[in-house]
Amino acid sequence: MYTSGKYSSRGPALIPRMKTKHRIYYITLFSVVLLGLIATGMFQFWPHSIESTADWTLDKRSVHDAPLIRLPVSSPIPERGDLSCRMHTCFDVYRCGYNPKNRIKVYIYPLQRFVDELGVPISSTGLSREYNDLLSAISDSDFYTDDITRACLFIPSIDVLNQNSLRIRETAQALAMLPRWDKGMNHLLFNMLPGGPPDYNTALDVPRDRALLAGGGFSTWTYRQGYDVSIPVYSPLSADVEQPEKQPGPRRYFILSSQTAIHREYRAELERLKEENGEALLLLDKCSNLSQGAASARKRCYKGQVYDYPQILQESSFCVVLRGARLGQAALSDVLQAGCVPVILADSYILPFSEVLDWKRASVVIPEEKLSEMYTILKSIPHRQVEEMQRQAHWFWEAYFSSMKAIGLTTLQIINDRIYPYAARTYEQWNNPPVVKWSSVNSPLFLPLIPPRAPGFTAVVLTYDRVESLFRVITEISKVPSLAKLLVVWNNQNKSPPEESLWPKIGVPLKVVRTKENKLSNRFFPYDEIETEAVLAIDDDIIMLTSDELQFGYEYFNYLYTYKMPGDIKNWVDAHMNCEDIAMNFLVANITGKAPIKVTPRKKFKCPECTAIDGLSLDQTHMVERSECINKFASVFGTMPLKVVEHRADPVLYKDDFPEKLKSFPNIGSL
Repeated sequence: MYTSGKYSSRGPALIPRMKTKHRIYYITLFSVVLLGLIATGMFQFWPHSIESTADWTLDKRSVHDAPLIRLPVSSPIPERGDLSCRMHTCFDVYRCGYNPKNRIKVYIYPLQRFVDELGVPISSTGLSREYNDLLSAISDSDFYTDDITRACLFIPSIDVLNQNSLRIRETAQALAMLPRWDKGMNHLLFNMLPGGPPDYNTALDVPRDRALLAGGGFSTWTYRQGYDVSIPVYSPLSADVEQPEKQPGPRRYFILSSQTAIHREYRAELERLKEENGEALLLLDKCSNLSQGAASARKRCYKGQVYDYPQILQESSFCVVLRGARLGQAALSDVLQAGCVPVILADSYILPFSEVLDWKRASVVIPEEKLSEMYTILKSIPHRQVEEMQRQAHWFWEAYFSSMKAIGLTTLQIINDRIYPYAARTYEQWNNPPVVKWSSVNSPLFLPLIPPRAPGFTAVVLTYDRVESLFRVITEISKVPSLAKLLVVWNNQNKSPPEESLWPKIGVPLKVVRTKENKLSNRFFPYDEIETEAVLAIDDDIIMLTSDELQFGYEYFNYLYTYKMPGDIKNWVDAHMNCEDIAMNFLVANITGKAPIKVTPRKKFKCPECTAIDGLSLDQTHMVERSECINKFASVFGTMPLKVVEHRADPVLYKDDFPEKLKSFPNIGSL
């Protein structure tokens, strides 16, 4: 028996002697395993920031095993990008279809290595670890399908997160070669670092046709509202640095600025604020006395004193997030993680996920020109509100910013909510931490949980016998670009509608529905002829509205009005022939908890053809009854759901001195 001194007490009875050749074999095997573990550990903890990796978890294979695709010089290049794209013009919702779970299906293209004719790759870094994490998270989610024929949304395996690593023309050619590209229809690209020197465009410069863009630096000029998704710039510190959660409350510093490479004008203004307010403001910068590297990136300095970053962020109530060369900054994610309220100074910046997140609850947005007033503005915020904002900021990070998985799945959920709006998450679900309980009204689940059968909107015109005025209304409404169908509700049982040949000739289907009873509620009945999600309900004497004004704002809740109106409100409206518009506003305000959106300037009611005989509103008792019905409806609802609103939505460039042809809605009217 062979033993070493180490095992002299118990070893001989337990360990048999190995033959030399076996011992060498096991030592070699152990060494290989040990080296493998060391290499794996080094890879896991190696500093990274949107950089290349050799792992591909989606297909369980190496990047190097992916097929090589050569791009001919003559390969087609997509169009640069259609700024007018919206979900109803550049996205085919019918590919999504109906499914019981109201969830889109997402297909990820297999990994390919694209090179030009000389064999040069289209990207200098290949597949980044961040993009690999993103695709892996999607492939593990309920959104994913490996059946391309079932897919509603397509995601390329071409990594465009960082534009700096891309060859623009060749990347565009690679996108155009995807088998289901179809001018980018129903394709989604993820980009966090757009543009490049010297001008740094705020959206990806790669030509992409009609593809949706989840972008990390959108401005109001490049963001397509309701189509693109504004996403955060991921901070790798989220994964590398663990910070204990700090409870909301007063912090050591009132304001902290920790960004490096701030524009000199902003730096000078912050220095002036520091002089005025002393220790309340901590102004940090890059440490000049430290060697460059991963360690120095996590340090900040002020007059020779070194601070750990991002840990120092937890020591301040407010943290400044200034625009840099790009609008989107990874610092925003770091600040949120620390539970520090971000003070955002980046004019025209579209905040991440602002389509669903209420940033007023978690941040303070200040115009860049008011940087000098920042201290005064922040001091005016009550302490209790600051604590709520600190709590909300950290929860935003935890739920939506903390990982590439969180960013990717949040993006898909937003797109899913657009396609299945009646199954969408509510404002409370998006913005309230799970521990907070709210007693808000539930969504109307009885509504059809399917995409609309047709795009655009249906105009429902209620009429009795004012034919001349009716025809004028029809003619004006028919000019609205989004009109899909016009439905005339003929409320006169004693008189037939005009002959077909007398009606205005318009470019959309026109249908006349004859009612059995003369009721005002007939205007809100969910007629089978209505195939669109949006409906414009209008009277036959509303001739003062322009087609631009109608295009700019519309939507009513017909199913709710007809089937779910509480109490005897609908019967009261029909009996008094009054207040159906007020009843609808009560209903919508009660369901949504929100005020109406006032669009376009106020206009005076004009109806030259109307007389005291045929105009309901000209009766002297009409306005008296409208006051009575408000009290009546409030008693039925048990509360006053109507909200006061001081906001009015006007189109971009509405009052600006620009040529009319540059305005989307030139015929809005004057104040």
